[in-house]
Amino acid sequence: MFDDIPGSLAQIRTRIEAAARAAGRDPAAVTLVAVSKTHPAEAVVAALAAGQTIFGENRVQEAAAKFPALRDAHPAMRLHIIGALQTNKARDAVRLADVIESLDRPKLAAALAEAMVKEGRRPDVLIQVNIGDEPQKAGISRAEAPDFIRACREEWSLPVTGLMCIPPAEGDPRPHFAELAALAARHGLATLSMGMSGDFEAAIAEGATHVRVGSAIFGHRA
Repeated sequence: MFDDIPGSLAQIRTRIEAAARAAGRDPAAVTLVAVSKTHPAEAVVAALAAGQTIFGENRVQEAAAKFPALRDAHPAMRLHIIGALQTNKARDAVRLADVIESLDRPKLAAALAEAMVKEGRRPDVLIQVNIGDEPQKAGISRAEAPDFIRACREEWSLPVTGLMCIPPAEGDPRPHFAELAALAARHGLATLSMGMSGDFEAAIAEGATHVRVGSAIFGHRA
């Protein structure tokens, strides 16, 4: 049931390269995060066999059950936590992840700072911006983002390397991606995690450095 994963990965890599070249960018500047949430470890192993080393998980508990053994066998692999993160899971996330993409509020910033001291690990952190100011979505609001970015760096001394967003489902996502890119540039942040299975080419056109692709690689799970 995992035989399609190598072919799907190859197709996504081809599309990433084409989108980057169309935007006048180096394809090597775009990193594919294969989102393996809800899929079993065997699916991750199939992707690893096809050369994929960077994965994204939404839930810390699922990542904790799936990835330590995989990392032992594949030390080059890297794990991104991309889903909403509860403060009581901050220490687990710091222990497991190489990148935490979903920092979106002061309480979580404080919890991550404390966890990094206790664990002696400092995974990179991306601030999630609610780029469409949608009440049902996680992320710091656009208006609050500049002050929050500064506080994460200065007050909590977090290793903030970039920004993440999920644009509104309706309409053209490119203006939202462009706004996130401009916000990152104003704050000297190099990493832009934006774009998923349905819109990653538009995100690459607006400067995405990381695209998070799940269903187009692993298929859909109930």
